[in-house]
Amino acid sequence: MTIPAERLDQIAHRFAELEARMASGQLEGDAFVQASRDYAELEPVAKVAAEVQAMRAELLDLEEMLADPEMKAMAEEELAAIRERLPEAERQLAIAMLPKDSADSKPAMLEIRAGTGGDEAALFAGDLYRMYERYAAEQGWKVEPVSMSASEVGGFKEIVANVTGTGVFAKLKFESGVHRVQRVPETESGGRIHTSAATVAVLAEPDEVDVQIDPGDLKIDTYRASGAGGQHVNTTDSAIRITHLPTNTVVTCQDGRSQHKNREKAMQVLRTRLYDAQREATQGAEAEARKAMVGSGDRSERIRTYNFPQGRVTDHRIGLTLQKLPQIIAGPGLGELVDALIAEDEAKRLAAMAE
Repeated sequence: MTIPAERLDQIAHRFAELEARMASGQLEGDAFVQASRDYAELEPVAKVAAEVQAMRAELLDLEEMLADPEMKAMAEEELAAIRERLPEAERQLAIAMLPKDSADSKPAMLEIRAGTGGDEAALFAGDLYRMYERYAAEQGWKVEPVSMSASEVGGFKEIVANVTGTGVFAKLKFESGVHRVQRVPETESGGRIHTSAATVAVLAEPDEVDVQIDPGDLKIDTYRASGAGGQHVNTTDSAIRITHLPTNTVVTCQDGRSQHKNREKAMQVLRTRLYDAQREATQGAEAEARKAMVGSGDRSERIRTYNFPQGRVTDHRIGLTLQKLPQIIAGPGLGELVDALIAEDEAKRLAAMAE
């Protein structure tokens, strides 16, 4: 995809304007925050656009040099190098100019729930959580559990965690869906392979200004927490249940000792779920634009299989199989899958724009 020269000039002009405004020292408050966001979003595009402009200009100069017999040989050699590099630079520019998901820069709420498979599913949910936790550490992100329901055999029936850092949702958003595991459970004496599943949901976490919640729309109950966690769970009404009446969305949190902290975490989860519902409604209205995306975003869709006996992981959406299960389930190896999903999504959106 070739970007017109006029569009590159517009990008350069807009970026120069932003640089001048940022350097003027006259911006304050919301105006400075907005300008900073615009600058951060445009800077990578402007950088690639400048590289493409420079390569195009050099191409023209070299073509003129072909008329000079003394310079022709050198010009032909350099021309070949430029012509080889320019298409990839043009492609990178087109990718940089793709419309951005407004939520890409946001932190995320990671929700993992055991599905079919009983105890083995709970153990697998725990494996998935640790996989994401280690991948997050490699990315320099912070993972903080918000609520969890532990399984008696290990792992989790359900765990919700907040993941913060740079580009969290952009990298994790394609992880939503049903993850399937095939392996011999430790409790299986006959050596038979069992198939279990866990559901992963990755929700963009909004700022408070993104979701306005009327306190009058909330029903808040306190109760005594149950389960493991220390003596306080049986003696303190620290658990919180919040019901958002207009949508009948119910959120509970009982993991902290403090009622205030539990309420804070529950509100955080509630805002995230309401924001996700808003995004789904918007994306539903833009279904045609979403057809190019990897997967449907439906959390009931089976997206990946982890086959332990064969040591392989298959992502069914892009037909990619990697014989690297130990590295992937350990965390760091997940990056190869994440990058492949992002690249496939970019390629499909570029193709859709070119049609």
